Amino acid sequence: MKLPQPFYQLPVLFDVARLQDEVAGLPDAAWSPHPDGIPGNSAVRLITVDGAETDAHHGQMLPTRWLTAMPYLCQVLAGFGVVWSRSRLMRLAPGVGVPEHADMNHHWHTRVRMHIPVFTRPEVRFHCDGQVVHMAAGEAWIFDNWRRHHVENPADADRIHLVADTTGTAAFWQFACGEPPPRAQWPTVRWDPAARPQLLTERDQRSPVMPPAEVQLLVDDLRAELVAGDGSADSGARATRLSLMLQNFVQDWRQLCALHGTDGRAAPAFRGLAGALHDAAAPLAQGVAMRTNGAAAILVLENRVLKHLVVEPGAG
Repeated sequence: MKLPQPFYQLPVLFDVARLQDEVAGLPDAAWSPHPDGIPGNSAVRLITVDGAETDAHHGQMLPTRWLTAMPYLCQVLAGFGVVWSRSRLMRLAPGVGVPEHADMNHHWHTRVRMHIPVFTRPEVRFHCDGQVVHMAAGEAWIFDNWRRHHVENPADADRIHLVADTTGTAAFWQFACGEPPPRAQWPTVRWDPAARPQLLTERDQRSPVMPPAEVQLLVDDLRAELVAGDGSADSGARATRLSLMLQNFVQDWRQLCALHGTDGRAAPAFRGLAGALHDAAAPLAQGVAMRTNGAAAILVLENRVLKHLVVEPGAG
């Protein structure tokens, strides 16, 4: 999700000792390799599709057996009063990090990722769009993952963060991005053994065919970011033509929805329109990039829009 600034620290603190006790109590079997195979990166899945061992983005999100075994982490998440999507514990081995990247998947268009460090060292650094912070254990942070970002762990110990995705309520956003009180006034959320928190988790947000209003939102956001990647007049002309092509696509998509609805019965017609856009946009997008993070426009179009316009049967 795009934010006005790279980082926000939320004015709340958590019981570090309790967090560390629960995480340290996990068995080795709880930890899984990074889905992209990044060396030194591993995770414990906490909220997933159907509570299963999966990294899918879509479906009924439920707590895994690992999260239900950690009542304070449940209490921490429930205390924000928001609906949670994919959530994990993310571990970086000593001397490794997360390579620089920007998150452009459709999942990230409306969701923010919150970090609550559990185990860390002062030398661990989180970089986002030229700014650098250390997230200390027991703090809570969000950041703009549309901007380019990376993490360094030069320490001699694992770095482990609780990482949770949400769209957030109005109250959450006011709390997260408003003017914070002095740190001495921040509350610390202590472990309450009598608490029985209700954890709110996402259902599958997709319809078989993406409604035209969402297509319009995604395409307008993409069009506003298009720039000539190399600054040349030719690339600038390509960006202008690509923007017009995307505008025309939205109009045609809206007409198909008006004719067929979005229940998926006419899925081949929608796939055909999406495929025609990809074929026409791919050569036109050469040299066209995104203003904020420099990502290639065609990659953003594919990952944020085209792959999600029609839900394939059984897709997760």
